[in-house]
Amino acid sequence: QVQLVESGGGLVQAGGSLRLSCAASGIIFSINAMGWYRQVPGKLRELVARISSGGSANYPDSVKGRFTISRDNAKNTVYLQTNSLRPEDTAVYYCYAVIQPHQVSQMTVYWGQGTQVTVSS
Repeated sequence: QVQLVESGGGLVQAGGSLRLSCAASGIIFSINAMGWYRQVPGKLRELVARISSGGSANYPDSVKGRFTISRDNAKNTVYLQTNSLRPEDTAVYYCYAVIQPHQVSQMTVYWGQGTQVTVSS
């Protein structure tokens, strides 16, 4: 059983920073891409950042230059450093990981439970 556990959300003033973490645990043979989405009630889930197994990162224009994704493969953990936060960054942030639980398994997408980020103006 694979689990993704997130931490690091909270309430911050505009211009502030938060660091989100997401650790994968359980039976894991390999992890491919990892990343973060966010969702506001009534809107579609939006990709915030993605990082490949080799460390290549991608961001949408809305967060480019403010957010940085990184990963620690030894700890099966992905991080999202969020800087210069804006009220429009307020959302529930979900991490995901594309994981192969066993050598003979297919890659499967697993999701974290979500962590609330609230940015006050």
